[in-house]
Amino acid sequence: MLTKSSPISTQSNLFHSELFSQLDVKDPLIQLANTINWTVFDDAFEQHYSQNNGRPSKPIRLMVGLLLLKQLENLSDERVVLQFKRNP
Repeated sequence: MLTKSSPISTQSNLFHSELFSQLDVKDPLIQLANTINWTVFDDAFEQHYSQNNGRPSKPIRLMVGLLLLKQLENLSDERVVLQFKRNP
């Protein structure tokens, strides 16, 4: 079952500081993430998912982002998962 990628919310939350406001916007990975049109990936891959049965998927943006990180940093599958666990 397809889980849609959630857009970055600009709404303030009284009890939790927004993660994006704590990040360094000059970081190359954040700049790259801001330039990518993520809906293109959602549209391209959603045909491979069932809409109403099966286990919910991980968001397509997460999977594409991890694949990009793996390629850019020349990481193994295990290392990219470990890096994501340490620093999502």
